[in-house]
Amino acid sequence: MSRDSLWIYDSRPGSVGRPANSRAGTSLLKMLRFSLAGMMLMLLVSGCIKLGPDYVRPDAEIQPDWIDIEDSQLSGDPPVDPRWWHTAFQDPVLDQLVETALQQNLSLRSAGLRVLQSQQQLAIAIGNQFPQQQQATGTAIRQKESGLTFNNYNLGFNLGWELDFWGRFRRLVESESALLDASVAGYDAALVSMVSQVSQNYILIRTFEERLAAAKFNIELQEESFRIAKAKFDAGEVSDLDVRQAETLLNNTRASVPELETSLQQLKNSLAILLGKPPHDMNSLLAASSGIPDAPPSVALGMPQDLIRRRPDVRIAERQLAAQSAQIGFAVTELYPHLSIGGTIGSSALKTRDLFESDTEFWSLFGTFSWDVLNYGRLRSNVRLQDALFQQLLVDYRNQVLQAQGETENAIVAFLKSNQQLTWYEAASEASRRAVDVAVIQYQEGEIDFNTLITTLASNVQQQDLLAATEGSVATNLVQVYRALGGGWEIRGQQDPVDLLPAATKDEMRERTGAWDGVLE
Repeated sequence: MSRDSLWIYDSRPGSVGRPANSRAGTSLLKMLRFSLAGMMLMLLVSGCIKLGPDYVRPDAEIQPDWIDIEDSQLSGDPPVDPRWWHTAFQDPVLDQLVETALQQNLSLRSAGLRVLQSQQQLAIAIGNQFPQQQQATGTAIRQKESGLTFNNYNLGFNLGWELDFWGRFRRLVESESALLDASVAGYDAALVSMVSQVSQNYILIRTFEERLAAAKFNIELQEESFRIAKAKFDAGEVSDLDVRQAETLLNNTRASVPELETSLQQLKNSLAILLGKPPHDMNSLLAASSGIPDAPPSVALGMPQDLIRRRPDVRIAERQLAAQSAQIGFAVTELYPHLSIGGTIGSSALKTRDLFESDTEFWSLFGTFSWDVLNYGRLRSNVRLQDALFQQLLVDYRNQVLQAQGETENAIVAFLKSNQQLTWYEAASEASRRAVDVAVIQYQEGEIDFNTLITTLASNVQQQDLLAATEGSVATNLVQVYRALGGGWEIRGQQDPVDLLPAATKDEMRERTGAWDGVLE
């Protein structure tokens, strides 16, 4: 990039621009005052101009209300407590698991460190608004030439400042500030996801425990039926077919237990990782409570308009859009001249004791501009490119709002319909248990054949398993409702995610570089 000098004054010893009088210090002071006044004037002028579009939050299509809002289980009132897992399920074990995950989950910790990175990027962008070059220099030279040896000592300070005349650096600050907001929303998204996963894993663990208990109960029933069939066979009352059918059903039900135990252990392993720990025996932690958590009789959803404020992924999309809007303005500034001012002050002498004497002092002031006048085609194409990226992110943002509404509606209907299923499965399960009791008695008394009994027993296995699975589905679907609503991150309050990083992490960073001490206080 070529630079044409606007004006320059050089007062180094021996230079043409050196003042003729001996009052170099007085002249230097006057010049520095003049240059400082000029810099301040140009800075004030530059602060009045900011090229490019000013960002305005875009509109997005939002439904006026939820489709199933008339259902008695739903309410348009906003949730009172952001700790929905506590108010919804009232399970102390789940509460403890979530608290542990909030302290130890590694994905959440990683999101907090990304916020810290964004804070430093913003700090760098803010710093670029001030003199970009601030450099102290010094040299000591001992040289021999033509039989003569002489020394030369130089001390100086250089200052260079590209003025933010067109709002170039302020647009970068605007962009980085929006990206910082996006990183905070990313932390909130990680928090919502983590809490939902912990809750869902816990509910699934309780669900598989119920399914395992139902399987073992049915094994006991089938073992008794097998004993009865064998006793009747030994008494010559039935054929060997009854015994073999009873044995087949019993062993098939027994075979379902290892599969359920495998899924149960895998869920416990997943839960351990969410807690920031390697897989281990979690039975002691989970033994304090049992049973699938019951869903509340009603759920407060708020209004669809709340999704834009509550859902972290929607806020991420909107903040990325704002950051890209600022990038358009930055690209526009490349079409205009870059204006810079600066100077040098120092002293050059043959002996160290002469440094800073009036006749060894030197200074220079400069003002420059650079203008890529032959690159306008590429620069304009870059402006169009940044605007096209903005338009894409605008479409992505509006699509994200639609997706959020769709996910919420899907979770709501799944929750409501699984509740309806649960009502019928509870009735079917109770009827199946009574049918088993009756069938066993009638088979013992010879009133029915074994085919009827075995059909009843097999149906009972299915009904008990369906009941437990549906109870779990109601609770997990409710978790999905809260996750789709984007709730839970509000527990962070006004705390900076960086402040929530573990003290050990901050201590490690301080040990590696003391430059970050102030950042982590």
